[in-house]
Amino acid sequence: MSEQVSKQKTDASGRLAVVGDRELVIGYRLIGIDDTFIVSDEEDASKKIQELYSSGEFGLIIASNSMRAKLSSKFVAEIEESIEPLVLFMPSQKEAEDEDKDCLLYTSPSPRDG
Repeated sequence: MSEQVSKQKTDASGRLAVVGDRELVIGYRLIGIDDTFIVSDEEDASKKIQELYSSGEFGLIIASNSMRAKLSSKFVAEIEESIEPLVLFMPSQKEAEDEDKDCLLYTSPSPRDG
């Protein structure tokens, strides 16, 4: 019986789910990840992440960074402590571009500019 429980845990730990905005999810679909979910509504995002997390079917859940703010603080604290499934929040392309723009705004001038 313990072998069966062990096997189930190993099987789940090999599965990957991706949930988030279109830009993030499409990239993972293109490389062959089947368990991808596009969500745009904050209530749908929260429900889907909680559903995937509690299903026990996934070892890794990748979600758009923007989805993190849509989750309850209690749930965020729970997933931050979790090892399996591991939940990673990735910036979408738009979020990464916005961050790059912010970095450019705060760079110091070059001595040549002077």
